[in-house]
Amino acid sequence: MARTPRREVIDESTVGVFHCVNRCVRRALLCGQDPVSGQDFDHRRAWIQRRMEFLAGEFGVEVLGFAVMSNHLHVILRTRPDVVAEWSDEDIAMRWWNLFPLRREQDGSPAEPTEAELGMLLCDSKVLAERRQRLSSLSWFMRCLAEPIARRANKEDECTGRFWEGRYKCQPLLDEAALLACSVYVDLNPVRAGIAATPETSRHTSGYERIEASKTESDTTRHSDTPNAKQSPRQDDWLSPIELDEQSERSTAAPARRASHRGYLSLDLTAYLKLLDWTGRQIRRGKRGAIPSDLAPILERLQISSDLWVDTVQNFRKVFHRAAGAPATLAAEAARQGKRWLAGMQTARACFAG
Repeated sequence: MARTPRREVIDESTVGVFHCVNRCVRRALLCGQDPVSGQDFDHRRAWIQRRMEFLAGEFGVEVLGFAVMSNHLHVILRTRPDVVAEWSDEDIAMRWWNLFPLRREQDGSPAEPTEAELGMLLCDSKVLAERRQRLSSLSWFMRCLAEPIARRANKEDECTGRFWEGRYKCQPLLDEAALLACSVYVDLNPVRAGIAATPETSRHTSGYERIEASKTESDTTRHSDTPNAKQSPRQDDWLSPIELDEQSERSTAAPARRASHRGYLSLDLTAYLKLLDWTGRQIRRGKRGAIPSDLAPILERLQISSDLWVDTVQNFRKVFHRAAGAPATLAAEAARQGKRWLAGMQTARACFAG
């Protein structure tokens, strides 16, 4: 069956949230220990994470969650054309230079552009408008993530040819319930795969980064001799914050390593990590315990069936194919694309009560 054209799935003129997956060709190892050759490719996980951190600071595309696995990559992205529209022409030119510099330092980082070089980027308003659009484009973000990794891996392997299986797969997340379920699904990928026992040991995931940052912040606060001293930036500050906090969003100071201060869930980081940890333990043990009383209201507020929560997370990609959301939001998205999605609606209705 032919894949739906990407332009029908993504409306680049509006804010959207998407779950993207990219696999290595022939399911070859991206990272980890290759059982055939004995080579260890685990260092490539750090390549991908560092590249995502860099892109989050240059694009108007926010990273909400990610997981770097042995032969594939999960990333949850939110496009922010509204934020990019407010950037000055000089911002657009500088960010584009950082992505595609004509000169580099010895360590490979972009060299500081001269006034003449920046002027060349600013002189054509039509080209500048095109680059402004690309800086909030999901496809350009994924291109700038995948292509350098492929080139670097092929150089290391002393080979040529395709590294990725094909274009990334893209699944719109249509409401908060779908976003919460997908976030937990992505963060628990190492637990589901049996390569980690708990979220706090699932390295190279957004869950791990948030847990480590919280621990570091707690230790710094506890041992600080000057309570009002300025704290150093959190190691996860390139990721979008969890909580939808209007006060933070009104901040006039632009974040240095991401597009905005905007969160994406109506629960705070503590509640999210608690739900993540509890769900991971149910999946790992294979036996279901009662959902804690303080977590149940979160699911009820988002109209998610508590009884089917773990099944929804474990089988997220099987339950939702083209897009993820409650039946009403799936129907609205199908109407927008001029499609009729009937398969899977019953399952969605069971998972997302209401």
